[in-house]
Amino acid sequence: QVQLVESGGGLVQAGGPLRLSCAAPGPTFSRSTMAWFPKAPGKEREFVASISWSGGTTYYEDSVKGRFTISRDNAKNTVYLQMNSLKPEDTAVYYCAADRVDNSDYRYWGQGTQVTVSS
Repeated sequence: QVQLVESGGGLVQAGGPLRLSCAAPGPTFSRSTMAWFPKAPGKEREFVASISWSGGTTYYEDSVKGRFTISRDNAKNTVYLQMNSLKPEDTAVYYCAADRVDNSDYRYWGQGTQVTVSS
């Protein structure tokens, strides 16, 4: 069973930063597109950022452009999401995903890490 492990979530005040990490189980994922999907209470899981296996191509949802940065370290099998200028509406469980099927579907998912932004 492939398992991605997210970490770095927590409680932060609005305007503050937080960095999430997603550890993949092995070097196989160094060749996979990876992404982050937050799921807010009462809402569907939504795409916010993805990164190609080389790190050369990234995509962001419009509401996080300029605030969030996705990056990866393939030597450590880890993907990061640096979140700055956080807003209360960023509050969600953030899921890491690997091996893209289409824009909203990936083959492998983590258990999620809670991010809470207080106003």
